[in-house]
Amino acid sequence: MRWKGGEGKQHNHTWEIVCEIHTKGDHMIIFNDLEKAVTEILSQINGKFLNDLDYFKKINSSVENVTEYLFDQIGPELKKLEASLIRIEVGESPTRFYCITVDD
Repeated sequence: MRWKGGEGKQHNHTWEIVCEIHTKGDHMIIFNDLEKAVTEILSQINGKFLNDLDYFKKINSSVENVTEYLFDQIGPELKKLEASLIRIEVGESPTRFYCITVDD
């Protein structure tokens, strides 16, 4: 996290991510395709110091901003698979989760 006077100490998180996904119409979704799409997105940030990534250079890598980032990345990929990301929950610890829910 960045503050007016500087930046917090670099530290690790084990993120937990839960996605609620709806398919469009009667379309059957293949879980391997979903997992592949989500894994590709997560691999771009996995093991990296978030403040070094372009997206987080101007905004803090708070759980809220990480959730919005993942929602914006995962949603369009799922649309290609004829699915919609309805809800995403991202947790940085057992007591800190942030959720985004959209209408189906």
